Amino acid sequence: MRKIRYVIKAFYRALGQRVAQKRKGIGLTQVELAKALGVAQQTMAHYEGGSLRIPVALLPPLANSLGTSIEELVGEQKKPGKRGPAPKLQQKLEELSRLSKPKQKFVMEMIDTVLQQEGQRG
Repeated sequence: MRKIRYVIKAFYRALGQRVAQKRKGIGLTQVELAKALGVAQQTMAHYEGGSLRIPVALLPPLANSLGTSIEELVGEQKKPGKRGPAPKLQQKLEELSRLSKPKQKFVMEMIDTVLQQEGQRG
């Protein structure tokens, strides 16, 4: 029984570390993420520290807020698929969706310019 407790504690500690790493990677504060999830900042700190278990029902909105998958949050390797955008591209698209509208428009104009230039070369 002690081994199971240890494994569970280690899982939630690692989950919290992944959440903190992802959050910092996209430039969110604990306060911002906590607000997006409807929890207190102190609760978010406990989740990231692994001292409080993240409820299963919170995993989908948490993954969405961090621009990642639930599988990646819990430490499961995603099986490579043949359809859809590459995972890194998908993450970037999700990050872009969180930008302000003017910044999104600017990025889209840059993408359009690059694609037009590439089309002229082909």
